[in-house]
Amino acid sequence: MAASHADILAELTEIIQAVLGDFATDAPITVDTTFRDELGMESIDVVSLAGRLQARYGNTVNFAHFVAKLDLETVGQLRVGQLVEHIAHSLDAAGSRRDAPADASATVVEAVRS
Repeated sequence: MAASHADILAELTEIIQAVLGDFATDAPITVDTTFRDELGMESIDVVSLAGRLQARYGNTVNFAHFVAKLDLETVGQLRVGQLVEHIAHSLDAAGSRRDAPADASATVVEAVRS
Protein backbone atom coordinates (compact mmCIF):
# COMPACT_ATOMS: atom_id res chain seq x y z
CA MET A 1 0.00 0.00 0.00
CA ALA A 2 1.40 3.36 -1.01
CA ALA A 3 1.84 6.02 1.62
CA SER A 4 -0.39 9.04 1.22
CA HIS A 5 1.10 12.45 0.55
CA ALA A 6 -0.40 13.64 3.84
CA ASP A 7 1.34 10.84 5.76
CA ILE A 8 4.63 11.57 4.03
CA LEU A 9 4.28 15.30 4.74
CA ALA A 10 3.57 14.60 8.42
CA GLU A 11 6.59 12.33 8.71
CA LEU A 12 8.81 14.73 6.77
CA THR A 13 7.66 17.58 9.01
CA GLU A 14 8.82 15.62 12.07
CA ILE A 15 12.17 14.92 10.42
CA ILE A 16 12.63 18.59 9.47
CA GLN A 17 11.78 19.73 12.99
CA ALA A 18 14.27 17.24 14.41
CA VAL A 19 16.95 18.51 12.02
CA LEU A 20 16.31 22.15 12.89
CA GLY A 21 15.96 21.53 16.62
CA ASP A 22 15.68 24.82 18.49
CA PHE A 23 15.74 26.68 15.19
CA ALA A 24 12.55 25.00 13.93
CA THR A 25 9.78 27.33 12.87
CA ASP A 26 6.50 27.58 14.76
CA ALA A 27 4.71 28.14 11.44
CA PRO A 28 3.07 25.09 9.91
CA ILE A 29 5.15 23.27 7.32
CA THR A 30 3.16 22.78 4.12
CA VAL A 31 3.92 21.49 0.65
CA ASP A 32 4.62 25.11 -0.38
CA THR A 33 7.16 25.77 2.39
CA THR A 34 10.66 26.41 1.04
CA PHE A 35 13.64 24.79 2.70
CA ARG A 36 16.00 27.76 2.44
CA ASP A 37 13.87 30.89 2.65
CA GLU A 38 11.08 29.83 5.00
CA LEU A 39 12.76 27.11 7.05
CA GLY A 40 16.18 28.75 7.00
CA MET A 41 17.93 25.46 6.25
CA GLU A 42 21.63 25.70 5.53
CA SER A 43 23.85 23.16 3.81
CA ILE A 44 24.68 21.35 7.06
CA ASP A 45 20.95 21.01 7.75
CA VAL A 46 20.45 19.50 4.30
CA VAL A 47 23.19 16.96 5.01
CA SER A 48 21.46 16.06 8.26
CA LEU A 49 18.12 15.80 6.45
CA ALA A 50 19.66 13.45 3.89
CA GLY A 51 21.04 11.27 6.69
CA ARG A 52 17.70 11.09 8.45
CA LEU A 53 15.93 10.23 5.19
CA GLN A 54 18.49 7.47 4.63
CA ALA A 55 17.90 6.17 8.15
CA ARG A 56 14.12 6.22 7.66
CA TYR A 57 13.79 4.94 4.09
CA GLY A 58 17.09 3.19 3.42
CA ASN A 59 18.07 3.12 -0.23
CA THR A 60 14.46 3.43 -1.37
CA VAL A 61 14.58 7.25 -1.21
CA ASN A 62 17.81 8.64 -2.62
CA PHE A 63 17.84 12.31 -1.62
CA ALA A 64 21.30 12.95 -3.07
CA HIS A 65 20.22 11.62 -6.46
CA PHE A 66 17.07 13.77 -6.32
CA VAL A 67 19.00 16.96 -5.53
CA ALA A 68 21.75 16.17 -8.06
CA LYS A 69 19.19 16.42 -10.87
CA LEU A 70 18.32 20.01 -9.90
CA ASP A 71 20.13 23.18 -10.92
CA LEU A 72 21.47 25.57 -8.26
CA GLU A 73 18.55 28.00 -8.50
CA THR A 74 15.99 25.20 -8.18
CA VAL A 75 17.78 23.78 -5.15
CA GLY A 76 17.59 27.22 -3.52
CA GLN A 77 13.85 27.36 -4.13
CA LEU A 78 13.15 23.71 -3.26
CA ARG A 79 9.76 23.25 -1.62
CA VAL A 80 8.78 20.58 0.88
CA GLY A 81 6.11 19.38 -1.56
CA GLN A 82 8.74 18.55 -4.15
CA LEU A 83 10.48 16.28 -1.67
CA VAL A 84 7.13 14.75 -0.66
CA GLU A 85 6.52 13.96 -4.36
CA HIS A 86 9.98 12.42 -4.68
CA ILE A 87 9.47 10.25 -1.60
CA ALA A 88 6.01 9.13 -2.78
CA HIS A 89 7.35 8.30 -6.24
CA SER A 90 10.32 6.40 -4.79
CA LEU A 91 8.09 4.40 -2.44
CA ASP A 92 5.63 3.61 -5.24
CA ALA A 93 8.47 2.51 -7.53
CA ALA A 94 9.89 0.28 -4.81
CA GLY A 95 6.45 -1.23 -4.25
CA SER A 96 6.10 -1.91 -7.97
CA ARG A 97 9.44 -3.69 -8.02
CA ARG A 98 8.37 -5.84 -5.06
CA ASP A 99 5.12 -6.72 -6.84
CA ALA A 100 6.91 -7.61 -10.09
CA PRO A 101 7.86 -11.22 -10.68
CA ALA A 102 11.45 -12.00 -9.72
CA ASP A 103 12.11 -13.60 -13.08
CA ALA A 104 10.19 -11.90 -15.88
CA SER A 105 11.49 -14.34 -18.49
CA ALA A 106 9.96 -17.25 -16.55
CA THR A 107 6.63 -15.40 -16.58
CA VAL A 108 6.84 -14.90 -20.35
CA VAL A 109 7.68 -18.58 -20.89
CA GLU A 110 4.76 -19.60 -18.66
CA ALA A 111 2.42 -17.31 -20.58
CA VAL A 112 3.53 -18.76 -23.90
CA ARG A 113 2.94 -22.31 -22.61
CA SER A 114 -0.64 -21.47 -21.56
